[in-house]
Amino acid sequence: MTNQIMAPRRNFTRQLCAILITANSLAGVVQAQETTLTTNAPRTEIELFELQTSTVIVKGIGQMATLNMETGTIFVRVKETADIGTGRKLYGLTIGFAESNQPREKLVVDYDELESLLNGIDYLSKISYDVTPLPSFEAAYTTKSGLRIVAYSSRRQGGIQTFLQFGDNPRIPLASDQVAQFRDMISQARNALTAMMPGK
Repeated sequence: MTNQIMAPRRNFTRQLCAILITANSLAGVVQAQETTLTTNAPRTEIELFELQTSTVIVKGIGQMATLNMETGTIFVRVKETADIGTGRKLYGLTIGFAESNQPREKLVVDYDELESLLNGIDYLSKISYDVTPLPSFEAAYTTKSGLRIVAYSSRRQGGIQTFLQFGDNPRIPLASDQVAQFRDMISQARNALTAMMPGK
């Protein structure tokens, strides 16, 4: 009699465990999908603007400047995106890095971010060990899209290294003259956009 009572309980326990395992697996899949969607979601104003539907969106792109390096080429392009229905236009830059035989990494920077980006580059290019009493440091400026300018030192001697980074991709080392050239590229592109914008 006891064995007859215990058998249904065992079956019920097995079924419950199977349901819980399935539910946990589905939750993991949903969470992974949500993470992917969040990671790939547009972060800048101009990218969100370009996702509009039920209207014609025109994207204008122009090459501004390139910086050739041993590891690849940094490029800066100006962007103008227009909603034909409303006449509204947004402006920004596409900043990217291309290696031979490798896909290009590129990120968008809104026009409104450009002044603070230039200020960030200025600060990082002049940073010294006085920024902290500790033996090593990392200082970085990050745009909304994940473009990063990083100054780094592992010890209080030698030079401070500067890097350009696109999201989670490997850091690209920049010499001091390359930092200055990159800053000039951003500044010239901002000036070109300003000249295009009505009322500026």
